[in-house]
Amino acid sequence: MDVGRICVKLKGREAGSRCVIVDVVDRNYVIVTGPPEVTGVRRRRVNMSHLQPLDEVVEISRNASDEEIAELLP
Repeated sequence: MDVGRICVKLKGREAGSRCVIVDVVDRNYVIVTGPPEVTGVRRRRVNMSHLQPLDEVVEISRNASDEEIAELLP
């Protein structure tokens, strides 16, 4: 998993929602965001086993803001 990878959440209240990885914490956790006004996923730490990576990747910098990500998503 790398920064900019688009994923689908598999667990939790946001299951089925698309999100973008904005930072890698360690082997097991990443920081994701939707952003909330686009997909409803708030910026939070997520276990990688709760994500299904998609083939899509957006070019963002590490810890990019929600506004930057919202401009890049379709």
